[in-house]
Amino acid sequence: MTQGLTCDVVVVGAGITGAACALYAVRAGLDVILVDRGPVAGGTTGAGEGNILVSDKEPGPELDLAMLSARLWRELAEEYGRSVEYEAKGGLVVASTPDGLTALERFASAQRAAGVTAAPVMGGALYDLEPDLAPGLPGGVHYPQDSQVMPALAAATLARASKARLLTGVTVTGVLRTRDGAVRGVRTDRGDLHAPAVVNAAGTWGGDLAALAGVHLPVLPRRGFVLVTEPLPRRIRHKVYAADYVADVASDSAALQTSPVVEGTAAGPVLIGASRERVGFDRTFSLPVVRALAAGATRLFPFLRDVHAMRAYLGFRPYTPDHLPAVGPDPRVPGLHHACGHEGAGIGLAPATGHLIAQALTGRTSALDLTPFRPDRFPEEAV
Repeated sequence: MTQGLTCDVVVVGAGITGAACALYAVRAGLDVILVDRGPVAGGTTGAGEGNILVSDKEPGPELDLAMLSARLWRELAEEYGRSVEYEAKGGLVVASTPDGLTALERFASAQRAAGVTAAPVMGGALYDLEPDLAPGLPGGVHYPQDSQVMPALAAATLARASKARLLTGVTVTGVLRTRDGAVRGVRTDRGDLHAPAVVNAAGTWGGDLAALAGVHLPVLPRRGFVLVTEPLPRRIRHKVYAADYVADVASDSAALQTSPVVEGTAAGPVLIGASRERVGFDRTFSLPVVRALAAGATRLFPFLRDVHAMRAYLGFRPYTPDHLPAVGPDPRVPGLHHACGHEGAGIGLAPATGHLIAQALTGRTSALDLTPFRPDRFPEEAV
């Protein structure tokens, strides 16, 4: 590639968020190039569980984004449901103590006021939803709006459906700018790609791409493991997790945190999470973490003690200090847009992010207020 390609926008990152940005931008009438140094879904997306959740989000900007995205996922499922393995199975959050149930009900009450469907489930009714749960649990909350896709398939399907020009195995090495500082494309190891707009959908490496444009964006990796069982008949009907999972998601701690998250899949294996720790990009396998995941899962579902684990894998969530993604135009660099920093919610939030980016690129009225997601909201000294 000796000559730069001309287009309206270059989207950097072919994970689920980049694919969604490409899809909605093309639908808005833009000519798009989607570029990634690896394959489609080769980073965080490919290591995800595919969760589309409202249940773990307190009222505020992220929940607003999640509610919009859940609606858009339902629309996409009507078009591509079988191709992305969309499953509207709902979520079930379980408390292990009466005090925990009180706190969970308080959290759910606030969510209901924000438009979330959150139904209290008391005592024996819990076992009508999930018969194999551990006995003696006091109750929980059922979230029918939670759903799931197969993340790698979803990213590939949206990228293909976008009809954007896809360049994989191409590394962006710089952001091209005019004399007055505006974006004019990207430099890659295969040549320059010229465009008046660039979308940073680089996930965990979003901070690195921002730095290539000369701006600060504190996106950090937060490592997580997933344990995968042998294929089973479907015994776990929902995404089921312990109430303390919500606190772990919102935590600023760099230390290891684990809370049981268990869900069946259409293919048969059970997926078991969730762990969180900030250890940079350390890909070392951790047997203690995987053991902790297994222990948490068997506390929720004792039958899993007799099930074989088939494999474990890890990935890195793109974490920001305030737990909100950077979405929208960067006022520091005209033409630069960000769509990264979603931490573990990127699969669920991808369609809304892509939709909002497309609106920003075309100057249309935004479906949500982007102020909470401004990429320049972080102080320069933030790490």
